Amino acid sequence: MTTDDRALVDRFLDMMAAEAGASKHTLTAYRNDLDRAAETIGSLGTASSDQVSRLGSSWADLAPSTVARRSAALRRFFGFLIDEGFRRDDPSSALPRPRFERPLPRILDEEEVRRMFQSAEDRAGSGETAAVRNLALLELLYGSGLRASELVSLARTAVRPSQPFLMVRGKGSKERLVPISGRAQAAVRQWLEHVPSGSPWLFPSAKSHLSRVRLFQIVRTIASDAGIPPERVSPHVLRHAFATHLLSGGADLRVLQTLLGHADIATTQIYTHVDSARLVELVNARHPLATRPR
Repeated sequence: MTTDDRALVDRFLDMMAAEAGASKHTLTAYRNDLDRAAETIGSLGTASSDQVSRLGSSWADLAPSTVARRSAALRRFFGFLIDEGFRRDDPSSALPRPRFERPLPRILDEEEVRRMFQSAEDRAGSGETAAVRNLALLELLYGSGLRASELVSLARTAVRPSQPFLMVRGKGSKERLVPISGRAQAAVRQWLEHVPSGSPWLFPSAKSHLSRVRLFQIVRTIASDAGIPPERVSPHVLRHAFATHLLSGGADLRVLQTLLGHADIATTQIYTHVDSARLVELVNARHPLATRPR
């Protein structure tokens, strides 16, 4: 990548951080994708449509999702160059547009979740510090649908007895309200008795807060104790279970979108696959023509 291109990429990433609230992880991914593209087409700032079109063949062996992500990064970068007056033409129409189906989420049924809770509750009954913490983690993962990063970074004061909700900072530093059940509040109250008074985190570790890797290990251990193959379970699978079971219980898709913190409802719509029979039943029971005599 040329020196001029690096300066443009730096300005682009500064904009993404300031205006779009992009996380460090997102900014790193954008930089890597732009670096890889520059290896093929040369200068990004002056690349023609013909040069950009070469990316299709150079990305032929990549997964469709990777191609889509890299193309999206370049489209946004070229759009930034045009908005800022660094170039007049937009070569992004030459970028590949792969067609792929979003993979369906792995899910647990309600009985499997019940078994995980039973196992976690039995262990927490001993009063062991780690077991009490693990039950609080499980209650918040499944009961509130939090992302792993949102859960481990919760402040010590995030759960308050007088408030039936949490204020969570999600992707892009966007804040949203998340309900917290009475069960989760009780589990967190019990856990707070074990949290050092000087800790700013609800789930502290030696130097900071609990890591996502450690949370992943904890969830898999709980699954194993409950007789569920641990490779089927992760913090994100429990988030999927939260969404799936709410939708199955009659939750509105827009409400679910808000609870999960999805920017695009298309992301939330993937959960509609899980209970097609219930949706058909709902249409037959609620549609105005359902009760009209033939």
